Amino acid sequence: MKRQKFSREYKLEAVKQVREQGVSSAQVARDLGISPNVVSRWVRESAGDIKKAFPGQGQQSAEQAEIERLKREIVRLKAEKDILKKAAAYFAKESG
Repeated sequence: MKRQKFSREYKLEAVKQVREQGVSSAQVARDLGISPNVVSRWVRESAGDIKKAFPGQGQQSAEQAEIERLKREIVRLKAEKDILKKAAAYFAKESG
């Protein structure tokens, strides 16, 4: 089954129904024909600044971009550490 994609405006309208109109997440989900978990996640994701919620594809926040950069650096550093560990073990075996 293909994953559905929803526009920012669609998500904001669903969140608006939950927050401003007092409709439950489950009811909004039934009305829209989607999972209640999806609507609940949208409400959580928009909890901060509504203008920054749902940035869309390729439009990461500065914080998210920094997190991704740090994750890539962690992977690189772990690989370097493993190489150094193997080299240290090799040279310890050679001298012993």
